Amino acid sequence: MKKFIAMLLMVSMMLTMISTAAFADDSAEIYMFINSPEYADAVEELIAAYKEVAPNVTINYETTQNDYPTLLKTKINAGECPDIFATTSGKEIVSYLDYSYDFSAEAAAAAMTDPVKSVMMYGEEVHGFPIKGNYFGIIYNKAIFEEVGLEFPTTFSELEKACEAISAAGYTPFSTGFAEWWVYKHVMQHFVNAAGDSEAIVNSIVAGESTISDHPMIYDNFFNFIDLVVKYGDAKPLECDLAGEEAAIGTGKAAMILGQGAWVEDDILAIDDAFQLGFNGYPVSEDPADCMIIAGSDQALRINKDSAVLQDVLDFVNWWYTSDYGKAWFTNVAGVIPPVVDAAAPDKEVVKQGQVLEAEKGAGAVSIVYSTDSFHEACGVILQSYIGGNVTKDEACAQIEAKWMDLDGTK
Repeated sequence: MKKFIAMLLMVSMMLTMISTAAFADDSAEIYMFINSPEYADAVEELIAAYKEVAPNVTINYETTQNDYPTLLKTKINAGECPDIFATTSGKEIVSYLDYSYDFSAEAAAAAMTDPVKSVMMYGEEVHGFPIKGNYFGIIYNKAIFEEVGLEFPTTFSELEKACEAISAAGYTPFSTGFAEWWVYKHVMQHFVNAAGDSEAIVNSIVAGESTISDHPMIYDNFFNFIDLVVKYGDAKPLECDLAGEEAAIGTGKAAMILGQGAWVEDDILAIDDAFQLGFNGYPVSEDPADCMIIAGSDQALRINKDSAVLQDVLDFVNWWYTSDYGKAWFTNVAGVIPPVVDAAAPDKEVVKQGQVLEAEKGAGAVSIVYSTDSFHEACGVILQSYIGGNVTKDEACAQIEAKWMDLDGTK
């Protein structure tokens, strides 16, 4: 009997050792390096939830916004491509094909909405998946506009008058976020859209077939808008970042903020839970019809095709996009417009007002996806130089055109 018990104990120990060894073999570490730090808390929650599903998988998450394209390229050039990384959708889908896995056969690809999937594709291949769909426009304080007796302006001349009235009432009309390079691309795309076929316009400038001055909506209207915003904006616009914008509008100091969307709503309400948020397009011209919001997805998360833990990455992404928790995460945790089918929209003012505006006036294209983030980052730096008075408008335009051709042209 004692021998039998001893044998059972020995077998049990062997099984434990085998089980432990198998668990160690199955363990994996995923390195996720992406932008959009405004979703850091939500992504941390997502990772914690997945840990309960796959306890043997560790996801090392890193996020930044400033200099992200440069930092990503540095990692890739050093042979340290993250398992999951971020680019813009559209043009950068092609730019990073050499490092990107085609997951068109995966459940995550089938779960994407068609409009989102369309800007994640190269031919029939799917090379990206976003954290969110987006609405782009101007966020404003309804209470300030009501106090000065104004509706939100839909033409540029109405905007000028609104700035005068808001300033006279003791408020700052704009908080700009002009310390952030990506704010400029969010603003500029409204003027590129209003100029005509935005993709064709971008391609013509990249090819050297036209210049910015050939497109008055950009050359005149966009720069006039920048000048107006600087005149009626922050005391030090080049020092105002995302947090500065949120603080300025949330505390009732500023009437409008630029370059933002639904991702800032929670932060603003955390400052003032009674904040009356308004959302509308940019008054880019004297035609109210041009004052449109933009709808779509500009970000693409990518899977490193040479990842040493590729299957583990695919398992995570498929779970994220298809599980009950994953689909609910977009709405209930991140508070974003879900990029997947069969998911409810979040209860956010930007989303609700965006849906109404899109139904009434339509929505513009996310034209920033026709250029790379490397270009957008360089363009932001040039525009900062223009705002700082270091270059003239014509010099800025010449530099932007050169960067467009150099960074996005055919090599």
